[in-house]
Amino acid sequence: MTTVLLVDDQALLRTGFRMVLEAEDDLEVVGEAADGAVALRQVAALAPDVVVMDVRMPGMDGIEATARVVAEHPGSKVLVLTTFDVDDHAFAALRAGASGFLLKSAEPGELVDAVRTVAAGSSVVAPRLVRRMLDLFASRLPAPGDHPREGLAPALRALTPRELDVVRCVASGLSNAEIAEQLVLSTTTVKTHVGNVLTKLGLRDRVQVVIAAYEHGVVGTDRS
Repeated sequence: MTTVLLVDDQALLRTGFRMVLEAEDDLEVVGEAADGAVALRQVAALAPDVVVMDVRMPGMDGIEATARVVAEHPGSKVLVLTTFDVDDHAFAALRAGASGFLLKSAEPGELVDAVRTVAAGSSVVAPRLVRRMLDLFASRLPAPGDHPREGLAPALRALTPRELDVVRCVASGLSNAEIAEQLVLSTTTVKTHVGNVLTKLGLRDRVQVVIAAYEHGVVGTDRS
C-alpha cells in the first residue's frame, strides 16, 4: 500500500484527488493539509510515501515545504502540482528536491500513475521537458564553478568516463533506450550506469541528475 498526503489550499481539489486515488486498491490517502506548515507537521506524524504538493499556497508555499520535506523526511517523495507546464515555481520545486511535477489539468489516470512512479523512486517529469525548463531558466542557474553544490563536486570527479557520458546523455533528455543506441550499450547496462550515478552522487532520480549536470558545467546552456 502506498500512502499519500494531499497538500493544496483548495479543499475541492483535495477532495477530487482523494476520490481518484482512493479508488485504487494500492493507494491510501492518509492526510490532507492546506498549507506548507501544516504539511510538514503531517509528514512528521504520518510519514507518507508520497506528498502531492501544490506550490502556490498562503503562508509557507510548496517550494519551501518541498525543501523541508526532502531535507527532514527523506523517506517521503514529493510530487508537485502546477497550473502551467513550464513554470518557474515548478522549476524551483524541482531544484528543492521534488521528484517530479504534474499539471493540475492531468487526467485521473495520470495522477494515479504519477503517484505510483514517484513512490517507486522514479521521476514523472519527461526528460525533454526538464531540458526545456532548464533552457528557459538557464539564467537562474550558476555558471560552471560559480556556486556548485560542493558536496557533489568530488563525487562528479569520481565518476568513470562512461558514467559521465551517461550523465551527459541524461541531461540531453535521452531515454535509456536512446542512450543505449548512442553509446552502443545494452539497455540493461545503461540502467546499471544510471543507478551507479544516482548512488555515487546521492541523488534521487534523473531530474536531479539533469540539474546537477547543468550546475556543475558537465553540460551547458546557451545563455544568449
